[in-house]
Amino acid sequence: MKFNALLTNAVIFHNALDIAEIVRQLLEEGWQIDPEDLAHISPYLTEHIKRFGEYSTHELGIQPEAYDPKLDVDFTQLRDQDLSVAGLGQAA
Repeated sequence: MKFNALLTNAVIFHNALDIAEIVRQLLEEGWQIDPEDLAHISPYLTEHIKRFGEYSTHELGIQPEAYDPKLDVDFTQLRDQDLSVAGLGQAA
């Protein structure tokens, strides 16, 4: 499988979900939406895709605080909890 096809399919799928959610919201608000109108909407929308990303560089000059290897962290609470998949599922 080519990466471009996978990426394209992911974008189309995401857009289709977004369109469906918007149509549901409009119907709940009382809008009349004809199936003929929906037939003209394409899920291959690319204007909102940032191919090369959007990177913030203003944080590059911020120096982090010095690391303290003697931090007082209490890990006993973690030892007492069930951190298995089943245990985490019950916590939610």
